[in-house]
Amino acid sequence: MIQGTGSYVGKSVVTAALCRHFRQQGFRVAPFKAQNMSNNSYVTPEGREIGRAQAFQAQACGIEPSVEMNPVLLKPASDTGAQVVVLGKAVKVMNPREYHAHQPHLIDVIRASLEKLSRENDIVILEGAGSPAEINLRPFDIVNRRVAKMASAPVVLVGDINLGGVFAWLVGTLDLLSSEERALVKGLLINKFRGDISLLESGLKFLEERTGKKVLRVLPFLHDLAVSEEDDIPEMKMKNRRPPGQETLTIQVIRLPHISNSTDFDALETEPDVSLRYLAHVPHPKEALPDLLLLPGSKSTVADLAYLKSSGLAGYIHRCHTGGAKIIGLCGGYQMLGKELLDPDRVESTLLSMEGLGLLDTMTTFEAEKTTLRIRAESLKGGEEIIGYEIHMGKTEPLGSSRPLFKILEHGGKPASRFEGTASEDGSVWGTYLHGVFDAPAFRRQMLNSLRHRKGWAPVPATSCNSTEKALDRLAQIVRDHVDLGSLEGILNGTS
Repeated sequence: MIQGTGSYVGKSVVTAALCRHFRQQGFRVAPFKAQNMSNNSYVTPEGREIGRAQAFQAQACGIEPSVEMNPVLLKPASDTGAQVVVLGKAVKVMNPREYHAHQPHLIDVIRASLEKLSRENDIVILEGAGSPAEINLRPFDIVNRRVAKMASAPVVLVGDINLGGVFAWLVGTLDLLSSEERALVKGLLINKFRGDISLLESGLKFLEERTGKKVLRVLPFLHDLAVSEEDDIPEMKMKNRRPPGQETLTIQVIRLPHISNSTDFDALETEPDVSLRYLAHVPHPKEALPDLLLLPGSKSTVADLAYLKSSGLAGYIHRCHTGGAKIIGLCGGYQMLGKELLDPDRVESTLLSMEGLGLLDTMTTFEAEKTTLRIRAESLKGGEEIIGYEIHMGKTEPLGSSRPLFKILEHGGKPASRFEGTASEDGSVWGTYLHGVFDAPAFRRQMLNSLRHRKGWAPVPATSCNSTEKALDRLAQIVRDHVDLGSLEGILNGTS
């Protein structure tokens, strides 16, 4: 089990790296996280919903994701409530006290999922959540200590040196654990190191002497690693990852308060002619408008639409449209672009209706039943194939002056024939429910080349390179180069 001294120390990436390493050694490997809190989710082949990080880890293992890899998913819908998803199906929105009361019903679900994965694989890499030393939450822990004990899994504790204070963080975490919990920790791993490793040796020696735990060495800080974020937008993405230059397309993504599936835009960042950043506020009036403005998915569409209007970002979206920028909305962003949002059953809020941004001639009606489907589609413009998924609560219907974007060929693994998405008559605005639409290299490049054409630039050829596979192979090599593999194998075999 990979546990961490806190959130964002790299547990998910380390888990994926180990999954890939052991898969390359010929083992059958699977990831497992008992409870995940994230609005970045993914749909399994059966049409069930799990955390995006576990889908990424499954790819590292070379297998299809399944609900057993993440039996409990919490999707924050507000600061005080989250939608509870069990074995891929939404149960209800609960506040923390309601959820804590519900947790005893989940233990058998977690145990059964873990046992199934254990029967089918040689190695299961478990991932913890947050920190195991959150003493106020210890009675409600169903993802760290309790699962490690359930699986009799040795624990590797990961700390992030890039944030500073890693020695105090590792020692303090161990000191706050019970003697039983400390006994489960068999090794320490320092992550995200920059600089001269020789300057760290005295600190590593101190850690082993002070804690009695083996230090499995130090992983370097990795730049531009094409991996999916488990949740939220890293601070570095709020700025331009690649500053605009000659023949560089500028793309902006609205940073909604309840943004979901922000990983939809990761593939765009890998393109050499793209400069992408997230917007939390209206840019300065003198700043150039983007070539493309993206409205992402949202876990609370009505609340986030209200935020756009109150913050001035709605006015900025209209200014971008008037100024010639292309506008694209995905999922909740697609719903917001329409003329009206109806909520007769108060699924989203207490409002029965809300006026949309009016850039698409559509109307959305929210429904209590959640749609979760794996999709295979083709673009009606260029015929490019798209493999994606739908996760939404609501139905969006065109009203008049609009046209569809895609033809659905399969949904849920079964043949289908229906149209999806909506484009304005001039094609300057469009929206879709298809998550992963930009992961298709040919479609992504066709869309970017259409932006280049508007600027009088020559097209750039599409690349068939799978950046995620390359990133996973890179992670596995990092493990082989920087981790004490002998000690790691001893931990797995129970000899260390």
